[in-house]
Amino acid sequence: MKVRDRVRSPCVAVCALNDDDICIGCQRSGDEILRWSSMTDDERRQVLKNVAEREEKFQI
Repeated sequence: MKVRDRVRSPCVAVCALNDDDICIGCQRSGDEILRWSSMTDDERRQVLKNVAEREEKFQI
């Protein structure tokens, strides 16, 4: 698999964790951020699903 085919990080360079340990920029947990580089693409896709759920939950 080529690098360009890998699931890309949702990082938007706004890096700060809230009181729930969720990044206010990308909506990943601190653990998800730390483990991202060692995750498989399937694990990354699951994280992106988690991110989408968090974004929907906290939309005003």
